Amino acid sequence: MSKRTPALGFIFITVLIDIIGLGIVIPIFPDLFKELGGLTYGEAARVGGRLVTVYAVMQFIFSPILGGLSDKYGRRPVILISLIGLSIDYMFLALAPTISLLFLGRIIAGICGASFTTASAYIADVSPPEKRAKNFGLLGAAFALGFIIGPAIGGLLGEFGLRVPFFVAGGLTLVNFLYGLFVLPESLSKHERRPFSWKRANPIGSLSQLKRNPIILGLATAFFFIYIAGHSVQTNWSYFGAEVFDWEPKDIGVSLAVVGVMVAAVQGGLIGVATKKLGVKKTAYLGLFFNMLGLILFSITKEVWMLYAFLAVYVMGGLAGPTIQGIMSSQLPNNEQGELQGGLTSLMSLASIFGPIIMTETFFYFTEGAGSTEHYFPGAAFALGAVFSAICFFLVFRVLQKTDDSSLPNPEKNKTVVAEPTTE
Repeated sequence: MSKRTPALGFIFITVLIDIIGLGIVIPIFPDLFKELGGLTYGEAARVGGRLVTVYAVMQFIFSPILGGLSDKYGRRPVILISLIGLSIDYMFLALAPTISLLFLGRIIAGICGASFTTASAYIADVSPPEKRAKNFGLLGAAFALGFIIGPAIGGLLGEFGLRVPFFVAGGLTLVNFLYGLFVLPESLSKHERRPFSWKRANPIGSLSQLKRNPIILGLATAFFFIYIAGHSVQTNWSYFGAEVFDWEPKDIGVSLAVVGVMVAAVQGGLIGVATKKLGVKKTAYLGLFFNMLGLILFSITKEVWMLYAFLAVYVMGGLAGPTIQGIMSSQLPNNEQGELQGGLTSLMSLASIFGPIIMTETFFYFTEGAGSTEHYFPGAAFALGAVFSAICFFLVFRVLQKTDDSSLPNPEKNKTVVAEPTTE
């Protein structure tokens, strides 16, 4: 156990640099697929969806393994392994002469891509239960801030060559690794660690662990549907902008930077106020309502100004995820947080296996497939995402209405038995 005090600032910077590297490459994917395969934007969206699916399959298999290893050996070494894997991935992407090698790079990244899982466990380690929703929001803010800086830089770097952003992303990831190696302290003390178990670490076993607690099971099921809904935006945003507004990499980068600013404001600041004033139940309901409404509005977007205006509604949906995650985390002790976050990441990965395919095929069908001949509707994937979001709202409402408030985190409660970590 490091003598340095574990602090949220350490993990915030780690995730921030990681996401900057990821966000840098997003704006250039549509044009890169066109360059490598001569694809239309609809066809490029299908390839992009399959790349995400391959990554998700690898994460589904390996996230519970790395989550279990972090419960045994600590969070820090798993984060470092993840960063090395991502560095290799960016080199593959930078040098790949064919689309098939892009898939190989995504396989490598998926195997090692446990940084978000282990970072979530790290947050749980250093946060008292009543602060977890707020602190998971801080993690979401780092994610959002990375998408402010990353896509903006990527859009600009793409003007100098479609491979330049990959080299820069690889360099940032290496810096992140060095930061973790020399600065990041361990958060899980040795006496809280537990033996590694293949029964818990395989993806099916990891998911089965979620069944032990009815609250976690219900909310985890809702998580599955909200992440499928999220892929209507995550997977299709670049292709939708290129198709409807004829966006270039710079335009995509700027738009994603705006998204990041707004999400960071919600998850980095507003979520703490909302959970304190409204409680975790109402905050979760409110976030899911805005998520659903935002997707409906996206589906009818015809002008760029409408897209940006509707973003103000959609990003309020960011209140839900960290709040729900904080509720689930509060149901388990520290030495099971790695397993829980590994199980949730496996569930997210499972959603990422189906979500990108569902959403990109929907986009293709209504822009260039059979559906486009009669009903051209590039916003169809957003509308479908709203349906999945409505399912999530129903499930969360059903679980929390039956849950005793005493078993939920109370942001108003000021416990003194666990010191709140610093952010410096």
